[in-house]
Amino acid sequence: MTETGQARIQARFAACAAAGRAALVTYVTAGDPDFDTGSAILNALPAAGADIIELGVPFTDPMADGVPVQLAGQRALKAGQTLKKTLAMVTAFRKAGNDTPIVLMGYYNPIWAYGVDAFLKDARIAGIDGLIVVDLPPEEDEELCLPALAAGVSFIRLATPTTDDKRLPRVLQNTSGFVYYVSMTGVTGGAIANYDAVGAAVARIKQHTELPVAVGFGVKTPADAIAIARGADGVVVGSALVERVRLSLDADGKATEKTVSAVTSLVAELAAGVRSVAKAAA
Repeated sequence: MTETGQARIQARFAACAAAGRAALVTYVTAGDPDFDTGSAILNALPAAGADIIELGVPFTDPMADGVPVQLAGQRALKAGQTLKKTLAMVTAFRKAGNDTPIVLMGYYNPIWAYGVDAFLKDARIAGIDGLIVVDLPPEEDEELCLPALAAGVSFIRLATPTTDDKRLPRVLQNTSGFVYYVSMTGVTGGAIANYDAVGAAVARIKQHTELPVAVGFGVKTPADAIAIARGADGVVVGSALVERVRLSLDADGKATEKTVSAVTSLVAELAAGVRSVAKAAA
């Protein structure tokens, strides 16, 4: 039987650790630039080298996202993407035999509007493994985090450079799947200024949890991925991939024959970089 939910994320990180390397976590926006092309990108990610997929749920007010991801969300919403369609994309992904863990990343409002119980039921049926909901702090765990955990869906929390040792245990209390360390203050798409500081932060978080720690925000190139892979359990790349989508579009903002390969070629380069960094098996 295919692993589902929390177990599938855990198994993937364990497999990467056993192989002596970090996991590559790739972010794309669902339905960008349209449903069919977005589905094709999603379906192509595993073969390109993605170990875990973060699938962004387009939202009108994405407070944590920089310009590339904002624009991706706008393109998707303009093309008619909804949360229900996003779940349909994952359903088709699973029916095609793909077992790569998928984490939905976004904001609470679309889930609240859908209805938490109905959403969690449909998410499990579709094959969603985890959630990252950036505007729900630990103080709001009863809203979605605890129901998600009860439904077998991981709730992945963000830790940042401003999450000190006093705050960190509260952040980690109901976190499952993995910890997402945001490498910088600010929004997605910036540049990492100090790799050593990121490595030290990962080590500090690991003193508080046995969960894998993945690092994102600012990882754009294979060189970035290699640097982060030396100290983290996972490397998250997002803005660079959605920017590849934008740059592949025609003058009218429509997908071209180059759109899918523009994304997968960068994923393959990132995967090769991550796999080149040997780590001690866990």
